[in-house]
Amino acid sequence: MDILLRNGYVVDPLNDFEGTSDILISNGKIVKRAMDIQDDVENVIDCTGRVIIPGICDMHVHLRDPGQTRKEDILTGCEAAAAGGVTAVACMPNTVPPVDNAETVRYILKKARKAKAKVYPIGCITKGLNGEELCDFIELKNAGCVAVSDDGKPVRNARLMARAMVKAHYAGLRVISHCEDPDIIAGGIINSGKVSKELGVAGMHRLSEDTQTAREIVMACDLEMPIHIAHVSTATSVKLVRMGARHGTMVTSETCPHYFTLTDEKLRSRDADYRMNPPLRTEDDVAAVTQAVCDGTIDCIVTDHAPHTAEEKADFEKAPNGVVGLETSLAVTLTQLYHTGRLSLRQIVRLMCLNPRKILNIAGGGLGAGAVADIAVFDPNEEWTVDPEKLHSKSHNTCFKGMTLKGRVKLTILDGNIVYKDE
Repeated sequence: MDILLRNGYVVDPLNDFEGTSDILISNGKIVKRAMDIQDDVENVIDCTGRVIIPGICDMHVHLRDPGQTRKEDILTGCEAAAAGGVTAVACMPNTVPPVDNAETVRYILKKARKAKAKVYPIGCITKGLNGEELCDFIELKNAGCVAVSDDGKPVRNARLMARAMVKAHYAGLRVISHCEDPDIIAGGIINSGKVSKELGVAGMHRLSEDTQTAREIVMACDLEMPIHIAHVSTATSVKLVRMGARHGTMVTSETCPHYFTLTDEKLRSRDADYRMNPPLRTEDDVAAVTQAVCDGTIDCIVTDHAPHTAEEKADFEKAPNGVVGLETSLAVTLTQLYHTGRLSLRQIVRLMCLNPRKILNIAGGGLGAGAVADIAVFDPNEEWTVDPEKLHSKSHNTCFKGMTLKGRVKLTILDGNIVYKDE
């Protein structure tokens, strides 16, 4: 069915356009973008007061499929994505079994054919995520992977990581580094600092992230190879990324909404829904990450969507790390950065829609004539309160529960079909 989006505020930096316009969609593509389109269309949607952007691309998501589908699966994860205006997700490989071979990649892509978002698998750097032997990157690329990562685990051997950066580059894949030193973590569960000491629990020292970030950037510089730093959370890691980029190193990076919104003070509640890895840090870290997002040092806003069941999250000290975020990422970003005047809508589109696609070499991200109709429509001023029970994910472990956000997704279109509509 043809769709006419009428009188929306279109933000399309890929085509250097921002302003009020209509968008006509037919056969899965944008046919026309202009004012006052008069074509005879049955499905006309009034977008007055709403913003129209390219569908969000979240390049760091855990769909838990295969192997942990009690937490999430490809279809439910993409239901959550659609509700958050996300039309493309790159899923991390720490599944059961891990995504270290073509067969598992094919399983993901086959199941994703019926999903409400496009799924791009990320393969493992090492076989079995064991950090000992590199995967066949050409096999993973040919099967459909867009990047490689041992996310959830670091590649501890620097020599092996250096080989991975070179081999992955020539296979056409970006290496995404989970920067963590397990020897420094040593069983820590929240940020090492005042809160961890007062609660009497082991802390995760920032050195764990900072030393590994430094290692990856130095290797990228010396090898003249690209590296992508996942979920930046500390002020020092921000400085390292900024310094590397200024000196011509091919380093890109990402962060998540919780790292520019919340601090480890949330952990005083002993609620495991505020536990993730890397952990919530301090006010100084939040300020540094926020500034890095706003000045372009950090390239992408992602979610690190990591579903866990309520039973798993019930025990504060034993619970696994991770929070869900696909349905709240845009709203939190609007609340924290747009409505405070820190970022423009155009900048947000670059951070959430364009840059992830550019880094992973994924097509799309524009709203011009001929583009695939992957679109998100949101009301930038609608306020709503996050209710975990109303989320579309199988798991409800959100760190934004009870928070009032300003900005709500109203409509998501994938390949010209409406996959989410806020009723």
